Amino acid sequence: MNRLTPDADDARFIRRVLWVFLLTALLTAVYLARHLLILAFGSVLIAIVIHAIAEQYATRLRLGGKRAMTAAIFTLLGFLGLLGWLFGVEFRSQVNTLVVALPGLVDQLQAYMSQSPVGAKVADAVRAAFAGSRVAQDIGEIVRGAGELLLNTVIVLFGAIFFAVDPKIYERGVLLLVPPSRRAAMEDALGDVGSTLLLWLRAQLIQMTVMGTMVGIGLWIAGVPSPAMLGLLTGLSEFIPYVGPVAAMLPALGLAATAGTGQLLWALGVFAIVRVVQTNFVTPFVTSRVVAIPPALSLFAIIGTGAVFGLFGLFFSGGILVVTFTLVRSLYLREMLGEDIPRSRERTLFTAMGTARNAQIYNDGEKEEQVD
Repeated sequence: MNRLTPDADDARFIRRVLWVFLLTALLTAVYLARHLLILAFGSVLIAIVIHAIAEQYATRLRLGGKRAMTAAIFTLLGFLGLLGWLFGVEFRSQVNTLVVALPGLVDQLQAYMSQSPVGAKVADAVRAAFAGSRVAQDIGEIVRGAGELLLNTVIVLFGAIFFAVDPKIYERGVLLLVPPSRRAAMEDALGDVGSTLLLWLRAQLIQMTVMGTMVGIGLWIAGVPSPAMLGLLTGLSEFIPYVGPVAAMLPALGLAATAGTGQLLWALGVFAIVRVVQTNFVTPFVTSRVVAIPPALSLFAIIGTGAVFGLFGLFFSGGILVVTFTLVRSLYLREMLGEDIPRSRERTLFTAMGTARNAQIYNDGEKEEQVD
């Protein structure tokens, strides 16, 4: 008889302590690696976009899998290059105008605020915060932040290409981490996530296009300088809910102020009208077909994501919220509580299962490539 062997109750207690320790260690590791995880999530999101484009090439142009994938990757890189050229070359003079005029606009704002005691205090605090020795430090922070953003963008793009080229190995790896008895439920959940993310991305594209077009046309009618650039910037900002549109409105108002008070008021009116149309007509019609997330939950989730993951967390906050919401519906409500929530049979995490016709077209293209 081994007198040091713990009895059943002690062994159960020890196992629970070990599980708590392992869970705490895992959560700590995830928190420490949160910046790497958000980059990986961004790569997965862009990989889904690449596969969606490749499927269009495969079904509409009857390209094989490899050719469609190559065309999709070059399409995405070409679009990003076009954006870089527009903001770096085509709209450079407008950006320079805004940068040159910005100190004068800030001085005008401070002079206006100084007319009241409270405004004077705020203006003095802002002036003290950015005076003298803080300038060099602020410029250094901006340069370092821009370099970090560029490096993270490159990492996300390369990761997306790796995910898109061979997605099955990553899907199998995720499923192998799950006990065999739970793999079917996890596979269905991943299919739900892939299908919902694709629909959400399409909805975002529609909203970004509509928002950018309406703002660009409105600012052009109002006589605001560079309406095309401001419309494009506003459309892109729609990818970051709540925070992005507000940030995109600031340079538009700044350029409008350089043209006079009348253009500034017109710009404010354009953004107000477009926001009302977008909120009451476009967004409900588009997002109701994807996933209905309460606005308050969306707002606090975005704030929390930005606080945990930083700037890149804001870029992908909408996608993270959609994934979390979908997994709760699929794994908790459907699999654990038994709620009647339909399974998605259209996609795996990255690639489409597709209809019989699309699958046949894709397979025919693969066979043609092998023959060639």
